[in-house]
Formats: sequence, structure tokens, C-alpha cells
Amino acid sequence: MGRQLYRANKLFDGEGFLKDVVFAVEHNKVSYQVDESSQDVIELDGLVVPGFIDVQVNGGGGAFFNAAQTTACLGRMVAAHGKFGSTALMPTLITDKVEVMDKAAQAIAEAIESCQAGVLGIHFEGPHLSHPKKGTHSEQFIRPISELEFEIYARQDLGVKMVTLAPETVPLADIERLISLGVKVCVGHSNADFQTTMNALQVGVDGFTHLFNAMSPFTSREPGVVGAALWDDNSWCGLIVDGHHVHSTSAKLALRTKQRGKILLVTDAMPPVGTDDMEFDFFDGRKVIRTGDRLNSTTGELAGSVLDMASAVRNTVDSLDVSLPEALRMASLYPAQYLNLKSKGHLREGADADFVVLDEQLFAKATFIAGSQI
Repeated sequence: MGRQLYRANKLFDGEGFLKDVVFAVEHNKVSYQVDESSQDVIELDGLVVPGFIDVQVNGGGGAFFNAAQTTACLGRMVAAHGKFGSTALMPTLITDKVEVMDKAAQAIAEAIESCQAGVLGIHFEGPHLSHPKKGTHSEQFIRPISELEFEIYARQDLGVKMVTLAPETVPLADIERLISLGVKVCVGHSNADFQTTMNALQVGVDGFTHLFNAMSPFTSREPGVVGAALWDDNSWCGLIVDGHHVHSTSAKLALRTKQRGKILLVTDAMPPVGTDDMEFDFFDGRKVIRTGDRLNSTTGELAGSVLDMASAVRNTVDSLDVSLPEALRMASLYPAQYLNLKSKGHLREGADADFVVLDEQLFAKATFIAGSQI
């Protein structure tokens, strides 16, 4: 697209608020070097903020990545979450057959090659998990890493690559091999003890998937995975702030304990996001049933969420006593820093033109990816 000017009556650039600011979008980038007299200016009525970045998205708009590994599925997911301010996603494939993993990787590669809007890479949540902490993942597909999986993880056409694993089930040498292949490794669905988790951190693990959920808890004599996540200063933790996955006091304690900038808002979103659907087919003949804003498998476990990022920001402000600027950073800047995306997560000079217009109640009014409204 050509050069277009916008005026925001209020804009948050990732650091602070600016009032009555004019900026340009050109070549998909943001610039404040503008001459207002040169062309028409589009008025943005509301609070303009950096686009939200979600590193754990299983589905949306009725689409489920485990059910359809296609660019069309990815497009439906991006469109659904775009309604709620997400401008970049890590589509997430939960524990499944290696053939499904291979198809998912191919779909991501095609999306990356064609610069499909909103797709950053791929997050494999499993299959190298702990049976005791499998949550709603299908037990029949949980397995060690084989060379078939390593071939997928070694691909260099997948954008950002993430793998969530249980370090008690994966040798440190395999974790080091993953990291050498450019994979960001997270601990999740793990029953590991504190020392096993710390050993994994020492060889390069740098994240924890949905803190507190499906991981060994903090106790007086064994800090567990939760203790390691809160103790380590260099790793990032995803947090699902939907009122179901984590008690507000537990979330507040994590925010008080963890280094500032190391907790990210994530949704763990499933297909019903952006729809009125009340159920969808899952694994092993199970269904996932929606009750209000809660999802449970027919076997009882929480099964992801119907959370969106704008709601996560509102919940963080309302329930966790976090300031609006910090909640916005938890949804944009900090995920970008975790993924090492230097031009995303903020709206400073030269940033990618991914931004959202929020109303006074922090609902998304308009979403722009690469300068184009979706």
C-alpha cells in the first residue's frame, strides 16, 4: 500500500501515551516523520495501541488447527482473533500423530512463504509430555522425540518455532539439539521436580507454557516446575487470565515474584472464539463443551479457552490490579521480546504497522495488520 496518514487522539507506543498524534504507514511501517498538509488524514477514534501477539492459539472462528492443517484454517484463526486485537499468532498444534505435525508444518511454511497476515510461526504443544500432567491432551499420542519429529523441528521455513515439552521425559541432549536447530523450548505439561527443570533452563529452555496449569506445583519441600518458573529470572511465562485457569491471587503472586516483562498474556484459544458455537469434536471420540466462557472436555478437564486477547487485557486490569500500560505490554511488547521480534509489540518509529483501536471499555474497534485494516 502507499503512504497513508492517521491521526490518533490517544496513542500508546509501548512506553507511554501520546495525545493528538499523526503518524504515517508506508511500506508496512510506522513513521512519525509526516507533513500533514500533503494528503488526507484518517481519524482513528479511540485509543491506538500496538497489536496483540498471542503465542498459544489452537483455534478460532470455528477452525481447529489439529482438525485442518491448511492455510485456509490459519486464515480463519487470524480473522477470528483479529476481531479482538490480535495481529500476530503462533498457531498451536497440540499432541497428535507425526503425520499431522508434518502437515501442520507444511501449512505454516506455505503461510510464511506467502506472507500470510498474522502468522508468525508454529508452536508444537507436545507430544513429548508427561502422562500425569497431560491435561486434556490425548495420551495415545504422547511419546519421546524420534528422528521423524527432529526432521520437522529442523525445518528452516517455519518462521518462529516453539516446542512445549516435559523435561523429565526428554534427555538434556535432545533439548540441546532442539535449541541448536533454532527451536524455542518451553516447559509445560510436566511433572518434573525443581532440579530437573533448572537443569533444562541451564541448557537453554527459556519459557513456561500456561504457568500453574498442568505442571508440578510449588510446595514447601519441592518447588516443582512452578517454583523453577518463578525463581528463574531469564525465562518467560505464559499466563491465561480468564478466571478459570488461574486464581487471581496466584496470578498476582506470580506478577509480584517474576521479573517485570517476563509474564505474557496468552489465550490457549480454541475454535469457539469469535463464534456462538457451544461444542466441537476433540480426540478419542470426546467433545469439548462450552459453558459460558469456560471449555471442558467431556472427560472433565479444562480444554483450552474461549479467551481473546482484548478480554485478557481487560481481565488483567480489572482482576489483577495491573495498570493499563503494563497490561498492554503483557499482550504485545513482552511477547514480541520473547519471540525476538524487534519491530513488533510497540509503535515507535520504524515499527511494523500492526495496531489496534480500542474503545473506552478496551474492546477492539478496528485492527490493522501490516497497515491494512482486517
